[in-house]
Amino acid sequence: MTFSICVRESYVDDGGDDQHRFGVAVTTRLPGVGALCPFASEHGAVATQALTNVELGEKGMDYLEDGLAVDDALQALLNADDGRSERQLHGVGSEGTFAFTGDDCLGWAGHREGDDYTVAGNLLTGAEVVEAAADAYERSVDGDEPLAKRLIDALGAGHAAGGDKRDDLDVQSAAVVVTTTEDREMEPYYNDLRVDATETPLRDLRETFSMAREGYEAALEKYAEE
Repeated sequence: MTFSICVRESYVDDGGDDQHRFGVAVTTRLPGVGALCPFASEHGAVATQALTNVELGEKGMDYLEDGLAVDDALQALLNADDGRSERQLHGVGSEGTFAFTGDDCLGWAGHREGDDYTVAGNLLTGAEVVEAAADAYERSVDGDEPLAKRLIDALGAGHAAGGDKRDDLDVQSAAVVVTTTEDREMEPYYNDLRVDATETPLRDLRETFSMAREGYEAALEKYAEE
């Protein structure tokens, strides 16, 4: 019912210090996906989907905060989950990646792991959805756009390639969350956005991002003057 992407990127902040940013974006043909599937902090990013178990995301983030590697953390959670054959769980930590698709996930279901990212989906039109999202993200890595926008665009590429196969369900949703190890005085408004119920989730999320970015830049300008 869902496809999503989790990423980790390294960068140097304005003070010359090495930092990491983590991001996760997700869309589905059901409402409220942002409340259930995406999780991110300065320690990593996780998406839990298919027969969604929110606890896998919540505990996964707790384990990453405790210093566990992402593959050890998420595999340990799956090992203790009797419903794991119907789960899809993937994510990135400070160093590694992890992706799992249970044998009983419905429709076309699968995942792809790349350098510092994972993409996964279920109930999709086919593998081309995951491949298109991953390829779009890879092409964006050297660009200048904020990670949140690039993740939304990656979902857009997956949707254009077929997306969720349940085209009889009109009420859809999408979400994006981006975090960083950098200590910022003001977090960008566009780094945590959700569209909970709409027939055009990615278009609406992209428009929400544009407005949030405009508002953030306006606030920076206003407070700089004061």
